[in-house]
This record gives sequence, C-alpha cells and structure tokens, in this order.
Amino acid sequence: MLKKIIFMGTPFFAVPILKSLYQNGYAVTVVYTQPPQKSQRGQKINKSPVQGISETLNIDFRSPQTLKDNNEEYDFIKKLDADLAIVVAYGQIIPKEYLELTKKGFINIHASILPKWRGAAPIQRSIMNLDSETGISVMKIAEELDSGPVSNVYKIKIDKINNAQEISEKLSFLAAEKILENIDEIFEDKAKFVNQDHSKVTYAKKIDKSEGKINWNDVASNVIGKINGLFPVPGAFFNFNGERYKVLKAEVGNGFGKAGEVLSDKLEIACSKNQSIKVLEIQRQGKKPQKIGEFMLGSQIKKGSVISNV
Repeated sequence: MLKKIIFMGTPFFAVPILKSLYQNGYAVTVVYTQPPQKSQRGQKINKSPVQGISETLNIDFRSPQTLKDNNEEYDFIKKLDADLAIVVAYGQIIPKEYLELTKKGFINIHASILPKWRGAAPIQRSIMNLDSETGISVMKIAEELDSGPVSNVYKIKIDKINNAQEISEKLSFLAAEKILENIDEIFEDKAKFVNQDHSKVTYAKKIDKSEGKINWNDVASNVIGKINGLFPVPGAFFNFNGERYKVLKAEVGNGFGKAGEVLSDKLEIACSKNQSIKVLEIQRQGKKPQKIGEFMLGSQIKKGSVISNV
C-alpha cells in the first residue's frame, strides 16, 4: 500500500521536488501552499508556483492564510492519517501541535549546511558572506526554527560568479534527486537523525530591500557578493543623479581611485583598498536590463563621474 505524503511548499525552489515525488510514484495526498498574492498594483492575482504545478498535476491543494489556531486545517490533516509531511520553503511556521499528526513526522529540506544559516534567506546570505560552499539539509522539524536533527547533508561549491538564482536552481534539482532515497530510508526506519551542534548556529535573516544599496567604501569582493547574492530580487543598486541603477552582473576589476569614482567608459567603479568592480549588466530604473556596452552609449554616467553612497 502506498504511503500517504503531505507536501508543503510555495516558491519555484519547491517545484522540482514536488514533481520528482509525483513522477516517481509517491502518493502526494495533498499540497499546502501560500495563498495567491496580489501584484504590486493590485490588478493581478499571482498564484504560487507550487499551486500552479499542483493544478497541472491534478493534486489537491490547500492555501490557508495561516495554520496557527486553525482548527479546520488541524482536523483535516489529522483525519488524513498521513505517513509523512515534507516541507520545502513553505513560508509558514508549522505549529508544534501539527508535528505529531503524521506517522513519521514532518521533515524539512533546508537550503544550507545546518546549523549554518538557519532562517529565511540561507542562499542569499551564504553568497553575500562569500562562502565557498552551501548545500541542502534534510531535517526533522522541531519547535524552534530549523533546529531539528539532520539525517543527510548534500553540498555544492559556490563559485565567485554564481548568483542566488543559479545556486537556488542547483540546490532545488539536487533536492529533487536526493529526497527520494531519504523518504525510502525514513519509511524503512533506516534514517539516522543527528542533533545539530547548536553552538555553531548562524542565522539568515530575511532580506530587506535596503540591504541592496552598494557601499563603494567596501572591498570589491564584498560588493560582488552583494550583487550576486541579491540577484534577481531585490537586487544590488546605486543612485546617480536621482535615478536608481540595479547592477545585475559584475566582476572584480584592476583599477583604483576614489571610492565611487567611474574609472572607465565601460563602467569600472572604484571601491576601497585600491580595488574596483567592472559592471557587466545593468538596469536603469524603469528600463530593461542592458549589457554594459549598450548601456554606456547613451548613459549620463561617464568616466570621471563619482557615484556617492547616498
């Protein structure tokens, strides 16, 4: 008899994992995802990526505003008598009382090498921190955020050119592959969950848009880490003559000058400690992304300009 699985997830990161379960014959009885969100202008209702794939695969889904103090959802999950719940970037805390409602508990696929980078933005924080590697951790959900025992960790390298979107895709497909053997181990009582070393915890707090502002008094590697870590959203940016420019891609340069000084007609910008970055792709406020050669043809930012930190 097929084991009954509850899947909880919301963003694109969770989609390959749900598809992998479905395509490999695992019985996903119901999917939980965040409710549709209104667009910024309120003209359009945007379904979550997980809702979209659930509809395509004809899997029942539910999207409550919250699970906390929600007797309807508690009773629904209790009556399901499911074997396991799998949580992947769901976007809600699972209340403590739910954790006993499946035979094998709730497991979470977290996008970091736990106990490092518990929290909401592990991929972005690892890149901004210039970490050389990251990964996914398969853990049992406990009451405290991302604190539960871990059964398996799978690691990948972070290259200096990798951005958050690329690393997210790599980890998502890695999780889609590895989750299957983890589920089998859990159902066969072969999974070994080991407590985290809580003395080594770091937290990946949610990204605030204001963090995207580039500080030219920083060293070049940190500026590149910010650009890569915050791509595609919210993005790293600077202001010039009252307009915002989002830097989409850059590399370390070899020029030097006053912090914020434009050193060339190809938008090489000086940072601290006699370092610089070369902007490769940029997006002017309200405009489409451009390669730097195209952008500089009509740009008001010229060699010798100084971009302030304001």
